[in-house]
Amino acid sequence: MDLTGARWRTSTRSDNGGSTCVEVATNLPHVVGVRDSTDRHGPALRFHPTAWTAFLHSFMIHGRADDPVRRRR
Repeated sequence: MDLTGARWRTSTRSDNGGSTCVEVATNLPHVVGVRDSTDRHGPALRFHPTAWTAFLHSFMIHGRADDPVRRRR
């Protein structure tokens, strides 16, 4: 899954003044790219759009992984 031509945007879930930013590219067919914005030339994860949608859906239901209140449920 090639990410050539990816248009990266900062995730709306990124915070901390840019030190924990994730960038996502959703403009390519059949692939969603995810990378660390502090290491733009480093590796990028590649997901099938269906898998990415399932991840986002789960995240919206269960909340942040580091949220101790939601983790106890």
